[in-house]
Amino acid sequence: MAARRKIRGGLLLLTVLGACLMLPPLVYVFDQPIAHFGIPQIVLYLFALWLALIIGTALLTHALPREGSQTDPGEGER
Repeated sequence: MAARRKIRGGLLLLTVLGACLMLPPLVYVFDQPIAHFGIPQIVLYLFALWLALIIGTALLTHALPREGSQTDPGEGER
């Protein structure tokens, strides 16, 4: 149960961090007239952040133990 709580806390932290990184004051830092491989820097930042959040969420949810794994093997059969 403690591992499940830690991972859920990590998911909350990832959500809050992702929301903070998408706030306009920080996004405007990357709004420069610079292009990397023909892509504006702000677009590259937003898509890289989006991809990092998806990968982070996938890794954390994959590590999340299943809900039914806490029961005893003989429990439930009567």
